[in-house]
Amino acid sequence: MQEPSSIALHSEWTTVAIESNRVELKLNQESSQKALFAKHTFLPNECIVVIGASVIYESPSYLTIQIGDAQHIAVKPEYLQFLNHSCNPNCFPDFEKGELIALKKIETGEELRYFYPSTEWSMDRPFLCNCESDHCLSMINGAKYLPMETLSKFQISSYILTKKSESANF
Repeated sequence: MQEPSSIALHSEWTTVAIESNRVELKLNQESSQKALFAKHTFLPNECIVVIGASVIYESPSYLTIQIGDAQHIAVKPEYLQFLNHSCNPNCFPDFEKGELIALKKIETGEELRYFYPSTEWSMDRPFLCNCESDHCLSMINGAKYLPMETLSKFQISSYILTKKSESANF
């Protein structure tokens, strides 16, 4: 995950690296933000790339993904730090399967985006979303701050599901 910023969604993107035969890293010329894009079409539930943890930290950062209490991982492959947020995600990092999976059909050239609160209980750096989705939540600060009714519209990690269940019982 990279630090959120205001993106000009319709700006020019330039390929800066071919990260695999499945994804490429592009640079937004206007904002200098980087993002991952599909190099071919992916079908729902298809594995986009195999994922794992390179390091586990006790504290979050804007580059980690939460997998448990005081368990925040630096994702590998490292280029996955450039997965951006969307309130209309097309992929999900499933660490139980060890895969970044397509949630719906992803076309060649489409940006890969996931819903950050699907893995983050409380964001290290909350931000105002600019995904332009019809159902944009505006403030993204973690699953802790969202009702289960909202979260149930997304695929969420088992850790977040457990945390929401525990918080509902108090």
